[in-house]
Amino acid sequence: MKHNRPCLPRRIAVALAALLFALPAFASCANNATETKLTLEGNYDVASLRGTTLNVYSWGEYISDGSEGSLDVVAEFKRQTGINIHYTTFESNEMMYSMLSGGGANYDVVVPSDYMIERMISESMLQKLNYANIPNYKYIPSENKGKFFDPQDDYSVPYTYGMVGIIYNTSMVDEPIDSWNALWDAKYNGEILQFDNPRDAFGIAQYLLGQDVNTTNPADWQAAAELLKKQRPLLQQYAMDQVFDLMEGDKAALAPYYAGDFNLMHENNPKLAFVYPKEGTNYFYDSMCIPKNAANVAAAELFISFMLEPAIALANANFICYAAPHTAVQADEAYDWKGNEYLYPAEPPVQTQYFKNLPQETLDLMSALWTNIKSDRSA
Repeated sequence: MKHNRPCLPRRIAVALAALLFALPAFASCANNATETKLTLEGNYDVASLRGTTLNVYSWGEYISDGSEGSLDVVAEFKRQTGINIHYTTFESNEMMYSMLSGGGANYDVVVPSDYMIERMISESMLQKLNYANIPNYKYIPSENKGKFFDPQDDYSVPYTYGMVGIIYNTSMVDEPIDSWNALWDAKYNGEILQFDNPRDAFGIAQYLLGQDVNTTNPADWQAAAELLKKQRPLLQQYAMDQVFDLMEGDKAALAPYYAGDFNLMHENNPKLAFVYPKEGTNYFYDSMCIPKNAANVAAAELFISFMLEPAIALANANFICYAAPHTAVQADEAYDWKGNEYLYPAEPPVQTQYFKNLPQETLDLMSALWTNIKSDRSA
C-alpha cells in the first residue's frame, strides 16, 4: 500500500527489459513521430484524446517509475496516447478523501482502499465504470471481484491487495515474535514504531482486545484508545514512509507494516523478518476508481485499461511488491513475487478482518481519540 522506493530486484531488470522491448508494439505513439518497442495488446492512440489532460491521484510511488531499470509507466502512457498526465500522490485515504470532498482539486482517477471506496460510493463521490472501454478488465480474476466495498463491481478495478503484519529486526529482537503484544513490550522501549494513521493503529489494539475492527460501540473505541495510550511512552515514533529508513538502517526493532513493503525492506536488510500476528490482522484492497466530477472520463477509462495491460501490470507488480490481482501477471515467469509466502500464502495464516466504512459519529470519535493519544491528553 504504500512505499517510497522501488522493489525491483536487480536480477529481473534484464528479464523485464527483454520482455517489454523485444517486439514491435501494436500501438503507436500519440504523435506517430516514433514507434515504441513496448508490446501492448491494445491501441491507445485515440485522436480525440491527444493533447487533453488526465489527473491521477494515488499513493506515493505506487507505480513503476523508471528507476532501477524499471519501466516509466506514466511517461509511457503519455507517449502512447499524447495525453498530458498529471500524477500526484497522497499519504493516506483520509488525505485523499479530504482533498476530493473539500473540492480542493478535481481528479480523473483515484486509488483508494476498500473502506474508503465504500464510503465514497455511499456519498455519491464515484461514478460507474463503462467496462466496454476497459477491455483489459478481463485479466481481473474472479476471486478478486465482488468484494464487500463494491459487490457489483460497478465503481472499482482492483490494483493490489494484501495484509498487515509485524516487521522485526532479528539482531535486535532475541525471541520469536507471534503477537501484537510485542509492540507493547517494555524491553524494546524506544525501539518500537507505530502506524501514523488512526485506522491501522486502532486496528492493532482492537485485534489484541478481540474486538470487531468495525465496531460502533464507543466503549470499544475507548478501550482501544487506552491500550494505545499505554503504548505511547514505549514508542520511538509514529511512522509511515519513515519506516523504511528506520527498519533498514537498524534504527528500530519492531514496526507494523504492509507485507508487500517487507519484501523491499528485506532485500535491503536481510536481518529483518516478518510475521502475521496470531490475534489476526487487516486484509485490504486498493482499487482504481473514477470520481463523480472527473473532467476526462474517456482518458480515465483508457488509463485504467492501460494499467491492466499485461506488460504494464507486470512492470507495476514487480516494482511495488504487492499481490497482483491479474491473471497474466500471476502466470508470468517474469513475475518476481510469484508464490511469495507473504503475498500468496497457501492458507490464511491468521484470521483477517476488512476495514469497512464507519458511521460519521464513529469516525468523529476515532479522530478525537487519536488526537488525544498523540498529544498525550486524556480522552
